[in-house]
Amino acid sequence: MSKRQFILGMLASSLLGGLVVLVGISFLGGGDSVNGSFSLNRSNSVATSFGTISDEPHDYSVPAGVNFIDASRKIVPAVVHITNREEIKGTSSRWRRLLRSGVKFRESTGSGVLISEDGYITTNYHVVEGADELEVRLDDNRRLKAELIGADPDTDLALIKIKAGDLPYIDFGNSDQVEIGEWVLAVGNPFDLNNTVTAGIISAKARNINLISGVENQNRYGIESFLQTDAVVNRGNSGGALVNLQGELIGINTAIATNTGTFSGYSFAVPSILVKKVMDDLLEFGEVKRGLLGVTIRDADGVGTVELSGVRIMGTSPGGAADQAGLKAEDVITGVDGKVVKTTSQLQELIARKRPGDAVSISFKRKGDDKETSLKLQNRESLAAIELAEPELVLEREGDFSENTLTYEIAGAEFKDLSNGLKKSLKIEAGVQLSKLEEGAWKASGVKEGFIVTKVGDDDITSLEQFQKIIDTKTKDFFVMGKYPNGEKEYYRITW
Repeated sequence: MSKRQFILGMLASSLLGGLVVLVGISFLGGGDSVNGSFSLNRSNSVATSFGTISDEPHDYSVPAGVNFIDASRKIVPAVVHITNREEIKGTSSRWRRLLRSGVKFRESTGSGVLISEDGYITTNYHVVEGADELEVRLDDNRRLKAELIGADPDTDLALIKIKAGDLPYIDFGNSDQVEIGEWVLAVGNPFDLNNTVTAGIISAKARNINLISGVENQNRYGIESFLQTDAVVNRGNSGGALVNLQGELIGINTAIATNTGTFSGYSFAVPSILVKKVMDDLLEFGEVKRGLLGVTIRDADGVGTVELSGVRIMGTSPGGAADQAGLKAEDVITGVDGKVVKTTSQLQELIARKRPGDAVSISFKRKGDDKETSLKLQNRESLAAIELAEPELVLEREGDFSENTLTYEIAGAEFKDLSNGLKKSLKIEAGVQLSKLEEGAWKASGVKEGFIVTKVGDDDITSLEQFQKIIDTKTKDFFVMGKYPNGEKEYYRITW
């Protein structure tokens, strides 16, 4: 099945008078907070972190006559039902009818996992997104209001809290030690059926399905390295627990791949080590502190390099962590801190566990030779400051082009000359890059930020000045061709 054939179920059921099926996770706005009167209040924080994850090897052997009773007894009381109430603000006739009938909120439901005895709960960002009010129903049927501590759209995770104590909770397990073929249990509230337990095996690790980081979401920093299982999950399981037979949390159920909107054999969970790092950050800072390498990457596949696995560097940000450490385009990263790296998903997850300023050891190959370097990760602000170190001037459509102008704006899109680093990494001589995108003809075509235009119609693009002159002559539909920094080739039809 191709990526384009994946229809990714949101897993959270939506209730408004009757059951409304929501298929696909929608990231609206991409911010770290919810709208409305719901407060991001951290004053009730009690815990300082959520324990530790042991590196000691676990005995995952399964005795004859496998049963899941002990693990189920341990985890079911710690999985909660979450109701997201969002005030109806729409102006459509449907919403007006609902408002006239007295309905003030639309509701969606999902799951969450208690990770401390004083009421901290981990769940998915899309379960709490947009909430004006959050309600948590415990296994003993108590209903409590919850507050949002913080959220991270980059991993689709969120931390909420209820005011209660002496609660059952689940310890974090080590998702690195999970083996393909290992038995696991999924616990959640599919279709509002509380405390449902299903069993399956780990089908794959470090799976990237372009759900969070896909171009449709324009999420440059999205992290995907899912555990894939065949444990049955459906709408309402979002934010629920994936656990091993020891009753340890090894993942947060997040998505399904389906053609029908219901489970079709594949489900995906955020691994526990990443979950814990995000939860600890949200508890301590209210946001995630994420370290960055400052590289453009793709899987090594023998094309352009002799390496069949690892992560190929397509380009580095000048002055970024990788650049300062001596990493170059065409180097292939094969390890981080002694852990083997075979895919971009693995690399992204390992780096996402770190904070800015953390020291990281990178193993890599350069022209077949094994090498190693160390570096200190940067934060987004540092990397952005490097990338925007030179001032950019904007050329309006009717304005004159001058040698001092570095960008060209037209129909909601802003273009700039292609950097030497991208030219080298993509092995192209010239082009212009779409650096900013707003409403207009370009966005309507489906093109995304970062796209590199190499051809307009039959004309090869040689410079920003030449590109501007060609575009200014266009009075009707035309085609542009080019590629994204990851090497993916595309073409678009632009309609004035």
